[in-house]
Amino acid sequence: MSNAPVSTPTTAEKAAEKQEVKGYFETTGFERWNRIYSESEDVNKVQRNIRIGHQKTVDNVLAWLQEQGNLAERSFCDAGCGVGSLAIPLAQLGAGSIAASDLSEAMVSEARRRADGAGISRERLQFSASDLESLEGRFDTVICLDVFIHYPQAPAEEMVRHLAGMAEKHLIVSFAPYTPLLALLKGIGQLFPGPSKTTRAYTLKEAGIVAAAAEAGFQPVRRNLNQAPFYFSRLIAFERG
Repeated sequence: MSNAPVSTPTTAEKAAEKQEVKGYFETTGFERWNRIYSESEDVNKVQRNIRIGHQKTVDNVLAWLQEQGNLAERSFCDAGCGVGSLAIPLAQLGAGSIAASDLSEAMVSEARRRADGAGISRERLQFSASDLESLEGRFDTVICLDVFIHYPQAPAEEMVRHLAGMAEKHLIVSFAPYTPLLALLKGIGQLFPGPSKTTRAYTLKEAGIVAAAAEAGFQPVRRNLNQAPFYFSRLIAFERG
């Protein structure tokens, strides 16, 4: 397997890929992932396993945050919130305020619908449509789950630094970790099978993610690896040093 460095995408290439991802999650992708992140039985085996894996990641984050305590006194940013799988239960646990955003307007509309259905105040949980690069503000805790799969290594590290710059104390991210085995599975189409390959999926080297956070003054304090068939996610919690 080659260890040659991967070239950094140009600005035009990054813009084109962002539009591809946005278009996917406004149409076919929204329909597919909305079913996955629901209780619908209209999912295949692969999608069900992805649902299980993602829920493990969300449950880990919620447990870690509860251990830290003082949720009512803290502000949160859920960057790449999807249909609200993290933001809604976090609000239900009593988080003081949450700013949740996603690239897809369709995802944001569904997340808002689910939050309204759960009786959560729009003042306490605010949704908006935005890419990660455009996010701004300061929050006690910034969280970005299973979004970096759309970012190659260098842009992902750049995004870690950006999100860390918005975090006062805590940063939590998850990503598909690069390992020789996962690289092999991805190469032969067994990691992201069938329609899931509609957009490119990237595995990332953990050392680069950790180094990027360190540049912004954050050190890892907890790690976990959640996996189910067709789902692999390295979860890392950082704290400002």
